[in-house]
Amino acid sequence: MSQLKPMSHMDDNDIPSTPGKFKSSYIHRLRYNFSLTKVTVWALVFFGLIFLSVFFRSPSSSKSDDPTRRALGTNNWGGPTWEKRVRTSARVRSGKGGMSVLVTGAAGFVGTHVSAALKRRGDGVVGIDNFNDYYDPTLKRSRQALLERSGVFIVEGDINDMTLLKKLFELVTFTHVLHLAAQAGVRYAMENPLSYVHSNLAGFVSLLEVCKSVNPQPAIVWASSSSVYGLNTKVPFSEKDRTDQPASLYAATKKAGEEIAHTYNHIYGLSLTGLRFFTVYGPWGRPDMAYFFFTKAILKGKAISIFEGPNHGTVARDFTYIDDIVKGCLGSLDTAEKSTGSGGKKKGPAQLRVFNLGNTAPVPVTDLVGILEKLLKVKAKKNVMQLPRNGDVPFTHANISYAQREFGYKPTTDLETGLKKFVKWYLNYYSAGKKSSG
Repeated sequence: MSQLKPMSHMDDNDIPSTPGKFKSSYIHRLRYNFSLTKVTVWALVFFGLIFLSVFFRSPSSSKSDDPTRRALGTNNWGGPTWEKRVRTSARVRSGKGGMSVLVTGAAGFVGTHVSAALKRRGDGVVGIDNFNDYYDPTLKRSRQALLERSGVFIVEGDINDMTLLKKLFELVTFTHVLHLAAQAGVRYAMENPLSYVHSNLAGFVSLLEVCKSVNPQPAIVWASSSSVYGLNTKVPFSEKDRTDQPASLYAATKKAGEEIAHTYNHIYGLSLTGLRFFTVYGPWGRPDMAYFFFTKAILKGKAISIFEGPNHGTVARDFTYIDDIVKGCLGSLDTAEKSTGSGGKKKGPAQLRVFNLGNTAPVPVTDLVGILEKLLKVKAKKNVMQLPRNGDVPFTHANISYAQREFGYKPTTDLETGLKKFVKWYLNYYSAGKKSSG
């Protein structure tokens, strides 16, 4: 694997971009002016989308009457009992000298696992989640119950509710924020694009606006995505590769998030670390992921669609087990430097990083299906078809050398081992209490 230059304190020249060499001062000036124009256009587009999101808000799914959804501005939080639960959940175990972390999207797949891991080692954790119905909210409620048994309180609210966020920071001096809340899914963006703008852009900006103004400012670790590599054909994907060819709106919002992070780091001194997750799977996972809905379909005797690339090419993913992702999140939090701003003003250079968190071993989707057939002891009914133009890409492959150097990231779980643990959980979860898998 290629060795990467450390990026702990990156300037504008270190930001991943389209590679090229300038051969004359004229061309240099030409490209420099073009670059400025391009950045300006992107900025106008992104903030225009945020404007649309604010004034023409779309729920994250069509089921707007779902009682689990909460509108912004409603008073479903507050009061002495609620405040006590927040403070208690945020308390660091005595003598541990740990961190106090606000985890957004805490009832999500990754959020649940990382919150539990933080609490187990003695850190203070407060979660926030809006429990939307992009997928079955019952699963999110089950994760919430799991965390509550561990002593983690999840506040029900939206990251766009800045009044709520400010209240949480009034109650707790958070040392870190782990921002995982987002509208996920590549294909759903074609159905409900504004939900991605609302959550992934406006929501991120709302959080950063609050974080820049508190004193002391927290260090922020947040979820970007391997989707930012888009149509890139160089493998394995490195943090220094071009990321200006997104193949989906989801990818575009995550790339925009990385540019927004750079802006808040540069202007306000916020310490920001972005994590590009590669196809995370495991127990308590997301029902919209292939390994999950393949399992459901195979058990019900329904056909599954397996995509192939151009000229019958293989579609492969760098499947990464959730425990390895958790180790990456903890390593990022533990090595995050303090923000340097105060009262909304930058006092000095602040840390800005982006890491790939993958398994470095891409597996064809056909092999994934074969492993599931073996574990479930059921032969899958398969429909092989061309990869549609819905934002999916033929392959992903992570170069993780930067994360290895910075905090010793080393994935240890192969796909068959991880899927065995997932299938065991799936069968237990959906048989216990006769829960429906949809």
